[in-house]
Amino acid sequence: MPRPLFIAHRGASDAAPENTLAAFRKAWEEGADGIEGDFRVTVDGQVICIHDADTKRTAGIKHRVERCHWKTLAGLDVGSWKGKRFAGERIPLLTEVLEILPPGKRLFIEIKSRLRIIEPLKQVLSQHGADPKQVVLMAFDPVIVSACREAMPSFESHLIHSLKGISKPARAAAYASEFERCGAQGLQFDCRAPVSAEWLASLDCPLTSWTVNDMKTARKVLALGVDHLTTNKPAKLREALGE
Repeated sequence: MPRPLFIAHRGASDAAPENTLAAFRKAWEEGADGIEGDFRVTVDGQVICIHDADTKRTAGIKHRVERCHWKTLAGLDVGSWKGKRFAGERIPLLTEVLEILPPGKRLFIEIKSRLRIIEPLKQVLSQHGADPKQVVLMAFDPVIVSACREAMPSFESHLIHSLKGISKPARAAAYASEFERCGAQGLQFDCRAPVSAEWLASLDCPLTSWTVNDMKTARKVLALGVDHLTTNKPAKLREALGE
């Protein structure tokens, strides 16, 4: 099998608090080829790295991210829930994540906000001089994928999909049509999806499977022809696959 690229899901999130600089730095320490993070936009237009729509799970205090100013969110501790040694970890700005992206490594930006994030995201990538060879944009929403293609055509835009029910021919055809209509240049799919290698190959694009944390699942999706494995455990998975 070809050697896959290992993408750290929300950073090395098995070892460090998800979507923090600590998790991303840990991913680089563990030899990850890239990192994946979730991004939302605040009410005052700051693009920040957080998965949930509110801060309750990771900060213990509930703030609706997209209704808050960055000043309200900047001081929250989103590390203590993972362990005392991570106390004081903050929600990072996209600019901070880009600043610690090593040469030759990749950043997969999962867009969690609606269309309002597109212009601030474009500005950050432009102002930072982000390399389109290193940064991939992606979303579950095909409307967002289309908007990224239009606003930021130099960056790859991928569609994320569970592919639920794809074993049914009508559903498989609908998914393929959706992929084509939104102009996606890659597919990120759930490792549990009952998808065939033939259907995936028909898309003729880079393939990523999430979230792959064990040897059995890794071998399954590699047999489907995936290029990237998104994992919470980059070091352990690399070791298990004999790297």
